[in-house]
This record gives sequence, structure tokens and C-alpha cells, in this order.
Amino acid sequence: MSGQEPIDPDLVPAPGRHRAGVLAAIALGGAVGAPARYGLTQLIGTRADTFPWATFWVNVSGSLALGVLVAWLIAHGRDGGRLRALLGTGLLGAYTTYSTFAVEVDRLLQHGHAAVASAYVVGSVGAGLAAVAAGLRVGRRLA
Repeated sequence: MSGQEPIDPDLVPAPGRHRAGVLAAIALGGAVGAPARYGLTQLIGTRADTFPWATFWVNVSGSLALGVLVAWLIAHGRDGGRLRALLGTGLLGAYTTYSTFAVEVDRLLQHGHAAVASAYVVGSVGAGLAAVAAGLRVGRRLA
């Protein structure tokens, strides 16, 4: 590999890659990631009128983990195949949640909490980018 992030092989399978195996890996990962997100959300808790800490920490921790995974796969000179499908697209894709983030921002705005919504948007994007960058550094060191 050239050291750059590859096109997502889960979306554009390489010739000869068995799509059913990739789909099964994604489904298995998702079956673990979604309940993990739910469990962490229940553990942290949230109230409708406050900063949505549960979704924030889920998305930041998922960004960190994805950075580690991608850097490790790149350092090993492969796209990861089913491992990337299982852990990246499946587990971390189901664990993290942009849709909940968007709904929470909308609810905060609808209920007059524009300052909290703004802090949530800026904080989530900033922390997510910082987490993926840190994950990429960690992943390179682990490799």
C-alpha cells in the first residue's frame, strides 16, 4: 500500500472477494456493536435538556478505535478484508451513530437549547477528529 487510506473495500469489493462473506462479517460485527452502544448509553444515561454525553463518548471512542484499526491494517499492507468488514464497518459502524447525534442536535434546538446544541456539534466534530488522529498514531505504533 502507498500509506494512504484505501477506498473502503467493503463498498467496492476486490475481484474475487466473496460478497456473502463480507456481508456476514458486517452483520456479525453489527450484532455486537449495536448492543454495545445501547449498553454504554444506558450506563452513562442522558437527559433531554443537557449535553448528550452518552452519544458523544460513544462516537469519540468509536473514532479512536477506527483510527487504530485503519492504521494497523495499512501498516500491515492490506485492506483488511473481512477483518475490516467485521470490526470497522460492522462493529464500529453499528457502535457509532451519526443519526442519533443529528436527532439530539435537532431536539436541543427545538427545545431552546441552542448553546448546548452548538457546543455538542463543535465538541463532537472536534473530539471525533482528534480521536481518529490519535487512533491513527496509536495504530501505527502498535503495528
